[in-house]
Amino acid sequence: MRTELDVAELDPDVTYRLLTASVVPRPIAWVSTRSAAGVDNLAPHSFFTISCVRPPIVQFTSVGRKDSLRNVEETGQFVVSFAPEWLTRVINESATDFPRDESEFDTVGIEREPSRTVAPSRVADSPVALECVLERTIELGDSTVVMGRVQHIALDPAVVDDSDGHPHPRIDLMRPMARLGRNEWGSLGEVRDIPREPYDVRLRRQAQQAGQ
Repeated sequence: MRTELDVAELDPDVTYRLLTASVVPRPIAWVSTRSAAGVDNLAPHSFFTISCVRPPIVQFTSVGRKDSLRNVEETGQFVVSFAPEWLTRVINESATDFPRDESEFDTVGIEREPSRTVAPSRVADSPVALECVLERTIELGDSTVVMGRVQHIALDPAVVDDSDGHPHPRIDLMRPMARLGRNEWGSLGEVRDIPREPYDVRLRRQAQQAGQ
């Protein structure tokens, strides 16, 4: 027997806990922004994914009115830095609700590096950074989806395999962290290479098996 829950009858905090414990693992967008006053902000957002490739657009969701959202609305720019295992402690510390005029880079002790195409800084020790300009925002209840067009990608050569002539960030070298439920985090487990079988190949294989 399953436990059946009518969402309309649940406290929103309970729904939040159920969703974040069920939709797992979630990649972390470590979003850096700069306010109109020039203060650098850095915060992790685990409601994060790719929206589109042509054009390249990524999205993160601000639950409530966070500084990341306010700064993006003011300036139209942000950077998503990859969240690796070796930076877990400072990623978590940057999630603290610091005052708007206090930079997480400075308070937590995270090294900056300048971006190439936008004002917000990149995280110097992160192996991948996506420099974005605001495409649009979508308000949904108590949250806002922020979509950004990726206009520049910075890669650390130490995590890149370019043996086939194309840069490919190696997952085993990047060591991503993911958010789970409650205060749970997850690191990289077993990685399987499972190619997809095209439909025509599947039909030929089935025909060969039927003829045996």
